[in-house]
Amino acid sequence: MEGPAFQYLPQWVKAKLRPNAIDLIQRVYEWVENECIPAEPVYKAQVAQERWKTPPLVVELRKKAKAAGLFNLFLPNHFKESPGLTNLEYACCAEIMGRTYWAAQTMNCHAPETGNIELLAKYCNEEQKKKWLQPLLEGTASSAYSMTEPDVASSDATQIACSITRDGDEYVINGRKLYGNVSTNPDLTFYILMGCTDPTNPDPWKRHSTVIVPSRTPGQKMVRNLTIMGMDWAPEGHGEHVYNNCRIPAENVILGEGRAFEIAQGRLGPGRIHHCMRLIGQCERAYELALIRCTSEQKKPRGRLIGDFDSNIERLATMRLQIDSMRLVVLNAADTMDQLGNKAGKYAIAQSKILVPKMAAEIIDECMQMYGGQGLTQHTPLPEMWTYARFVRVADGPDAAHRHQVGRDQLKMAGQMKSKHDGYEKRSKEIAKAWGLLQNGVSFPVLDPVIQPSKL
Repeated sequence: MEGPAFQYLPQWVKAKLRPNAIDLIQRVYEWVENECIPAEPVYKAQVAQERWKTPPLVVELRKKAKAAGLFNLFLPNHFKESPGLTNLEYACCAEIMGRTYWAAQTMNCHAPETGNIELLAKYCNEEQKKKWLQPLLEGTASSAYSMTEPDVASSDATQIACSITRDGDEYVINGRKLYGNVSTNPDLTFYILMGCTDPTNPDPWKRHSTVIVPSRTPGQKMVRNLTIMGMDWAPEGHGEHVYNNCRIPAENVILGEGRAFEIAQGRLGPGRIHHCMRLIGQCERAYELALIRCTSEQKKPRGRLIGDFDSNIERLATMRLQIDSMRLVVLNAADTMDQLGNKAGKYAIAQSKILVPKMAAEIIDECMQMYGGQGLTQHTPLPEMWTYARFVRVADGPDAAHRHQVGRDQLKMAGQMKSKHDGYEKRSKEIAKAWGLLQNGVSFPVLDPVIQPSKL
């Protein structure tokens, strides 16, 4: 574990890596370094030729990765196809995959596939698994997750209004959705859609259901591709979809009516960790580009290397510390999930989701700044990296929603903190009395920093 694949892993993480995981991490590193990053120009050229079709390069690499045992590495132990990695071990792989945006796709470890596969495996019946899950595991189909809506505050998911109405042995869907992958890509097979089946239920958490909608079902229409910060993100993209009396079989409901929030919570936890670790991989690559720029003999403002300026030396130091601190936060979340479960790890997961995308965007922005005008163009992958980081600040819920939840949880501890500090004051009086410093029943106050002279 002395090579670059393990270079920045903290010692406590290395101590927890099993031999099989060490081998897979090294092989993932070699795969990304030798098969993906050098092939980026080919990927871009093929996408430019046919924007809404999976590039032949990716199709070929997926076959090779599958044959090499580098497929579905994220799968938990209950899958027969699982390599048996812990969340912590897979997080180390995910960071490496993040060094180029599409590397995870070659290993069937990309969003939204990872979350959708776990959702289908956890909540679907055997017939649904055979029909919808198995093709995803084999890499012969693709899926999308459709939750966000343009007409409501989707950060409060209880407001989701897309209607799903039972009509005999069918459900009828009406509404608008944002962000589900584009249906113009022929590989996209189905959408996992969250909508409202029981709008009058007094419990807002039981009004919604999750259903499977086959792509290009009559009544479903993609009205446009949504750009993200001006980029269309072909070939998967992000669509705006309209459902107008779209009919699906009743058998396509997952788990049963009113279970959507249970399903959503079970889906989102691990995916957030994956996003964050991939972002750290992008930051590492951006940092490498910054180091190259700082030592380039071709770039010498006022006759000095860019890296000779004190301000840039401090920038590099700050970025190095920030990347390492982000990694510690996310690896801690992954380990907490391994030891205590996703529910117990919700604070560590939220901490990762809040801190990492914002800090990653700031780090990549600094690297872009070092490149000057070129840093804003396609001369480097930095603009795409920055856009992805900015997008993840909204994906799986905006920062504000996660901060609000963390803040509310912290406020619940105020009573406990008040009791503890009252205890400090009580003990302070006891100690002051023992030392003969208590006058008129008053000692120096612990909570109030202003000492009232009249009480001394």
